[in-house]
Amino acid sequence: MTTQAVKLLLPRWLITMTPDSPVLEQHALAIEGERIAAVLPREEALKRYADADAERVELPNHVLIPGLINAHTHSAMSLLRGVADDLALMDWLNNHIWPLERQWVSEDWTYQGSLLSAAEALRGGVTYLNDMYFFPTAMARAAVDSGIRAGVSINVIDFPTGYAANAQDYIDKGLAAYEQFKGEKLLDWTSAPHAPYTVSDETFIQLRELAEKYDLQMHCHIHETQDEIDGSVKQYGERPLARLNKLGLLNAKMIAVHMVHLTPDEIDLVAKQGVHLVHNPSSNLKLASGVAPVKALEAAGVNTILGTDGAASNNRQDMFSEIRAAALLAKGVTGDPLTVTARTALEMATVRAAKAMGRANDLGTLEVGKLADVVAVALDSIECQPVYHADAQLVYVAGREHVTDVWVGGRQVLSKRNVLTFDTQALLGRVEDIVAKMRAGR
Repeated sequence: MTTQAVKLLLPRWLITMTPDSPVLEQHALAIEGERIAAVLPREEALKRYADADAERVELPNHVLIPGLINAHTHSAMSLLRGVADDLALMDWLNNHIWPLERQWVSEDWTYQGSLLSAAEALRGGVTYLNDMYFFPTAMARAAVDSGIRAGVSINVIDFPTGYAANAQDYIDKGLAAYEQFKGEKLLDWTSAPHAPYTVSDETFIQLRELAEKYDLQMHCHIHETQDEIDGSVKQYGERPLARLNKLGLLNAKMIAVHMVHLTPDEIDLVAKQGVHLVHNPSSNLKLASGVAPVKALEAAGVNTILGTDGAASNNRQDMFSEIRAAALLAKGVTGDPLTVTARTALEMATVRAAKAMGRANDLGTLEVGKLADVVAVALDSIECQPVYHADAQLVYVAGREHVTDVWVGGRQVLSKRNVLTFDTQALLGRVEDIVAKMRAGR
């Protein structure tokens, strides 16, 4: 029987993100293959693995954390970063984003944009992207080629695009992509109706049944703006959540994105049904959609997590920014400094998000037996000194620029801020060519 080579990560601080766990100092994390083999004091680790052919990675000024999970993004839209700013959601969608997508989105366009987002994510300590976009084969290829994990969407919208002609065409193409990549260990799949204002009851039911048949999470924009709710009341005679509840969609498979405008009864409903809620503070602020009622959600016990949304509406796919914004916004809006503590904000981007994706057994914490998705953040810069509490320092001081090294399933994919899995300079050249064509309108 052969033993796998051991990687021994030796940081100054280690945050496992297990419940009520302290920040560990002078501990080590041992990786065998793709999983965590041990978390133990540094000296004990050096003794235990003294005779092993272990690769030692000294990280004397770093904190190790679980890989961050971006629970909602549109990866390919990195190619639309900054294309239409300072607009309300429906103006932004109808008059800018959807026309550009109709003209330009293709398999290769989606692949290059997704690869650009994967590089941005890895350099920001993100090891998992929950994506929602067309051409899922392109996102799947980008994830595999970059070494990042992804929740790839079977994305459906009830009108034609350059990708599909109708709801059934979206579903058929999504299922074909799922079958093509089924078993790829970096990929999960979601049944992803775009939103209540773009998807019919019949399509929602079909996607619910698809999620049940294939044991997939669902991923949907819900209650993002007041206009969305007013439109639903006018068209259906009820608010979107009430409609979706009647259709049997509100359960522990549902990852509900935005959820800015909620009544107390609706908060109680999603808590009771086990719905996961993705808070996107920066995108909601930029589009003037509002702020999710996080204090009430926390009080009700809703599994609230974090996403960046796409680069066209944020414009940073920066989970450190979202973690900080979530903590600060909750305090400022409620007048309660304990609404979202530093630790809670970190949980939203790690252990809670893993639960929402159905991956709590494998991801979200640094525990023996879990997949070794690990991020090293350097805290030795002028901007990050001094360090009294390493966990709070990650939330209120450090940024994505302080991420130095990343491992996904034990494989190092970022070293000293350099992506190791593909040629990022070549990618930037391809992106420049795409943008030049878009600017020229051809």
